Amino acid sequence: MATVRHLLESKAENRLFTASPEATVFDATRLMNAERIGALVVVTNGSSRTDLVGIFTERDVLRRVVAAGRSPERTRLDEVMTRELMTCTVDTPLDEVSDLMRIERIRHLPVLTLDNQIAGLISIGDLNAHQAGRCELALQEAENYIHGRA
Repeated sequence: MATVRHLLESKAENRLFTASPEATVFDATRLMNAERIGALVVVTNGSSRTDLVGIFTERDVLRRVVAAGRSPERTRLDEVMTRELMTCTVDTPLDEVSDLMRIERIRHLPVLTLDNQIAGLISIGDLNAHQAGRCELALQEAENYIHGRA
C-alpha cells in the first residue's frame, strides 16, 4: 500500500516553502506567486521544520484578507493563517489522505515525521498525479494482456 512517504519521494522536487507568523500577507503572496504554489507552512524560528504553527493558503487570502477588506501590506500571517491544522504522517496510507482531503475539503496537508518534524507538504494535485500514474500503469498492463504481451 502506498504511503505519503512514497508520494514525497516520488515528487520531482520536495521543496518546502515556509513563512514566519510575522511576515505580511503581501510578502507571503509574492513568494507563493513566484514559486507557483498554493500554500505556505507557517513556522516559528524561520526555516525550522519543528515549530509548525499554521498554514497560509490561497483560500486564506480570499476569505480572510480580500473579502474582509484588509490591507495585504499591513496584515500579518498570524492574523489570517489557518491555525486549526490537519496533518498526516509519512506512514499514512494515501487512501486515508485522499479521504481526509475530500471529506474536510482541504487542498494542502502538512506531513510530519514520527517525531513531529515537518517532512513536507502534499497537495490534492500531488494525489491526483499519483492516482493518474497508477491508472496509466493499470491501463498499460491491461493492453499488454489483451495483446498477448504479458
